[in-house]
Amino acid sequence: MTVRKGKKLTISIQEHMAIDVCPGPIRPIRQISAYFPRLSPTGEPISPNPAASPLALSPGSGASGVGMDIHSSDSDDCTALGTLEFELRYERATSSLHCTIIRAKGLKPMDFNGLADPYVKLHLLPGASKANKLKTKTVRNSLNPVWNETLTYIGITEEDMHRKTLRLSVCDEDKLTHNEFIGESRVALRRVKPDQTKRFYTCLEHPPPLPSPTAMGAALRGISCYLREWENEQLHSLEERGRLLLSLQFLPPPEEGEGDGHRGGLWVGVQRCAHLAAMDVNGFSDPYVKTYLKPDVQKKSKHKTAVIKKTLNPEFNEEFFYEISLSELVSKTLEVTVWDYDLGRSNDFIGGVCLSCHSQGDALRHWMDCLRNKGQKVERWHVLTNELPQSTCQE
Repeated sequence: MTVRKGKKLTISIQEHMAIDVCPGPIRPIRQISAYFPRLSPTGEPISPNPAASPLALSPGSGASGVGMDIHSSDSDDCTALGTLEFELRYERATSSLHCTIIRAKGLKPMDFNGLADPYVKLHLLPGASKANKLKTKTVRNSLNPVWNETLTYIGITEEDMHRKTLRLSVCDEDKLTHNEFIGESRVALRRVKPDQTKRFYTCLEHPPPLPSPTAMGAALRGISCYLREWENEQLHSLEERGRLLLSLQFLPPPEEGEGDGHRGGLWVGVQRCAHLAAMDVNGFSDPYVKTYLKPDVQKKSKHKTAVIKKTLNPEFNEEFFYEISLSELVSKTLEVTVWDYDLGRSNDFIGGVCLSCHSQGDALRHWMDCLRNKGQKVERWHVLTNELPQSTCQE
């Protein structure tokens, strides 16, 4: 660059570009998290000043001098949706599962005011969501709600505790629009020991993604759609519609010389139902129970309980007697069905169960225990399904 005497200092455009491109040594760009205090793994606070921090980058530092904090506040860690604290207790004597929802912390804000109106829903999987859904109260305008509310499932067998999973969903209630999902937690019930209370601290998670046929190749798309339709049909055919508590007692006929006058036969006690599927628009049902001892050519074995209005957990406490010998009972089938009463139109079939020597699972065990233990009353919960023959499902 040449400067003549008496003239102003001038810089060419080439020299100006060179100065802007190469202003000096390159320095690192500060991270947002560097301006906020954090805790080190030893529990001591790290200085918010990047220059004074041992983790700060210097112009001459290499890659080995970079420190990474996996618990940094600007990372999407497991507590992004919040945490949930609850307790589970299974009582074997009463076949009941008690879930105490204690509190949640750090929930994700869902409303315009930066808060939420959270509540918790419970579902037992697999099973019909409407038949076994339980719900807590709603806590208004809080991201750290406290419920201390106990929800109870009745009629949970030990087999259920080994194969079922409890799903806890935290949602935000909106009166004007639809409720919004915040996060969920799933617990395998086999982790809970009978008659022992177990406390859980879990991080809320997003629901597991469903396989999408659009994400597959064209060759697999048709097969995937077919398999999804078949799976939905299978789930619908085996859908749980609630629980039924039955008691069976076979009384042998009196021997000669005994003058008590009682007859031999089968006592069927319809005790109660739990978590029935809602069949009416009000979210309830008007349930009653029918019992048949088949084959029944003359159709004289039908018994019906009273109708209990607007409930999904009715208590009947009614007993019916069938005069029959043990040899005849071995070839019979006890069919118990639950119905929803509708005035002026056909009643809706909720679910049923069949007990005989050809049944399976709990139905077979209950039937055989009744035949073996003569004179003793045997109670057991049964799962109601809609897999009975169509001829049965017509009231």
